Amino acid sequence: MIVRLLLSLLLLAPLPVLAVEVEGVQLPDRLEVQGETLHHNGHGIRKKLFFDIYIGSLYTATPVHSLSEALASPGAKLIRMDFLYKKVEKEKIIEAFREGLANQSTALAAGEEAQAFLAWFGQDFVRGDQVELELGGDGTVTARHNGELLGTLRSPTFAEAVLGIYLGDKPADARLKAGMLQGKER
Repeated sequence: MIVRLLLSLLLLAPLPVLAVEVEGVQLPDRLEVQGETLHHNGHGIRKKLFFDIYIGSLYTATPVHSLSEALASPGAKLIRMDFLYKKVEKEKIIEAFREGLANQSTALAAGEEAQAFLAWFGQDFVRGDQVELELGGDGTVTARHNGELLGTLRSPTFAEAVLGIYLGDKPADARLKAGMLQGKER
C-alpha cells in the first residue's frame, strides 16, 4: 500500500527541467522568456584562436535549423552566453558586437540602435558570467548581464541583425552557428 502511494505521488510530481552540462555549465532544456516557454535548440563554444570564450546557446519556441527558419518562427528567441574565459575586456566585447553587426549591415552597424546597444556593454565579462540577449517577437532586443538589465530597444530590423551575428551568412563563429542550429525534436 505504501509503495503504491509513493509511486502515485511520484507520477503526480512535476517533471524536472532537464539540462545539458557543457564545461561544467548547466544549460536548461527550457526557459521562460517574456511569458513564453523556449526550448534549447542547440549550443556551441565560441572560440578565439585556441581559447574557449563562451558557450553560446539558442532557445526557441519551435526547432530551427537556419537563420530563415529562426526569423520565420513566431515569438521570442534567446541567445545565452555563459563565459568560460577568465576575463574578456569590455572593449573586446564592444568590438566583437560592432564587427558582427557590420557583417550583417554596415549601415545598421553605424545607426542609432547599434550605438545604444553597444553602450550597454560597459563592463568586462569574467568566467562564470552569463549574458542573455532576448529577441522578442515584436522586435524588442533586451540584454541582461547576470540577470541585471543592461538595456532594451525595439527595432525588428536590429533584432534580425543581432540574430544574424550568430546565425547569419557571416557568423561570428561558424562552429558556434552549427551547434546552435543543431536542432532536435521536441
